[in-house]
Amino acid sequence: MREYPYPRSDDPFGLSPAKFLLWLARGQWPTLLGGFCFGIIWMLSQAFAPFVIGKALDLGVVGRDFNALLFWTGIFLGLAVIQALTSAIRHRLAVSNWLQAALSTKELIGVKVSQGGESVGRAVPTGEIVTVASNDAPRLGQLFDVTARLSGSIVSYLVVSALVASIHLPLGIAVLVGVPALGALLIFVVKPFQRRQQAQREATGKMTSVGADTVAGLRVLRGIGGERIFVNRYRERSQLARQEGNQVARSVATLEASQLLIGGAFSVFFTFTGAALALDGTITTGQLMSLYGYSVFLVAPIRTGSEALNVGIRGIVGARKASKLLAAPPLVHDDGTVAAPSSAPLVDGVSGVSVPPQGRTALVCADPARSAAVLKRLGRFDDEESGQARWGDEPLASYPVRELRRRVVFSQAEAQLFTGSLRSALDPQGRHSDERILQALESSAALDILDALDEGLDHEVDEKGRSFSGGQRQRLSLARALLSESEFLLLVEPTSAVDAHTEAKIADGLRTARESAAHATLVTTASPLLLHTMDRVVFLPASGAPLSGTHAGLLESCPEYRMVVIRSE
Repeated sequence: MREYPYPRSDDPFGLSPAKFLLWLARGQWPTLLGGFCFGIIWMLSQAFAPFVIGKALDLGVVGRDFNALLFWTGIFLGLAVIQALTSAIRHRLAVSNWLQAALSTKELIGVKVSQGGESVGRAVPTGEIVTVASNDAPRLGQLFDVTARLSGSIVSYLVVSALVASIHLPLGIAVLVGVPALGALLIFVVKPFQRRQQAQREATGKMTSVGADTVAGLRVLRGIGGERIFVNRYRERSQLARQEGNQVARSVATLEASQLLIGGAFSVFFTFTGAALALDGTITTGQLMSLYGYSVFLVAPIRTGSEALNVGIRGIVGARKASKLLAAPPLVHDDGTVAAPSSAPLVDGVSGVSVPPQGRTALVCADPARSAAVLKRLGRFDDEESGQARWGDEPLASYPVRELRRRVVFSQAEAQLFTGSLRSALDPQGRHSDERILQALESSAALDILDALDEGLDHEVDEKGRSFSGGQRQRLSLARALLSESEFLLLVEPTSAVDAHTEAKIADGLRTARESAAHATLVTTASPLLLHTMDRVVFLPASGAPLSGTHAGLLESCPEYRMVVIRSE
């Protein structure tokens, strides 16, 4: 069984739409070439059929030569067999080209989103990302699917022009010039279709963005009574998308009707002219039948050409969107080559906060966003923001991202859980036994959550863990962070959504889980329950350098610290 997409030797991030299409073609050139070859043979076997029928009539029927009739009938049957075989192979190769291009694009989008993170969301709205992956990627595949039929149509059109010219030169010239001219007339229909399709894509993307934002903030909307406002906003976007879709449908209907009109008019002209030539004895009866067969056959290249034009326009639009998404500049550049130190502090040059390579440190600030920004810089999620952060003597940008992510783990306050079993959500890499997972759940005071689930660790987590409350998601997220067993664990407000009793249990569990000398923990919090269990507390005052000491010591020596902690109680 063949697996799609094929393995990639490189990633086309930052390429123009044209170069991106060339990159896709280069990755599947054997099947593209095979599609060209079999598509040409498939169409030629149909193109030569009227020629063979004409010869059979002239030499076999009119000439009353049974052997000639038998010979040309055998040739016709041979063409039918060739057509059947090449049609099956051509179709298989075309589907392979479609799957490869579509799935490669989807895979690249997934890689870019997972690696680029916020950078992709800044460049392209969330709804647009979904639209590119679900709609534009398959249309890119259609662009490569039609190449086999298009190559066959072009070659067969040239061959038929030569065959018609051998019967009657003016008619051959008419075919050679007339088919492209008739096809060019479709541009007047395709241009409005392209504009309407682009408008429909944009309307659909905006509608999807509104829907995604509404679903993501549904609980908040219910709390403030804003559901109706966002439902009405989504309804408006949905109606606009529907109206644009109706316009696209009108263009499609016009395009289909134009194809039938042009093809039918060409067949009528061809047949009438051939009949007139047969009546005055210029051509034979068999040649008349051949001309009629050619006129019927040429409808297929005309339709394929218009289909290729339509698919090409949609594919180019999709390539533009995909290349824009893939070209989103990364916030983190993975070009570090320095080996990470075995035991060195993490230092934030902006705030002056230093995290020793062992022990538990709390970071306290009157502005929670300011302290959270310190941890985000130390986690290196934006090289520009983390420019002054270092590990030991070297900037964070000097180290490979993979090594940094393995040894420095950042856990934000807004817990994110992924679909799948609860076991895989807590231990994505599958490195731990169920016993170890239970220990982490106990340390994060989350065993009661597990007890309430009939399937236990096999429970299927809903999208973003919506079946759990905010406090439950936060505790499960903390358990997942503890299971990383990283050297540095950066936790942003890990108990902001739990009650005091649960917070006390988490404080004790965190102290037990991270008591190893090889583990360092930095927690942003102003909760006395957590601060009491910390080895060291760093306070960021409104102005001046950070203050360091124990919780009790800072309570006595720093009135500003005391006000922040008392206000949080």
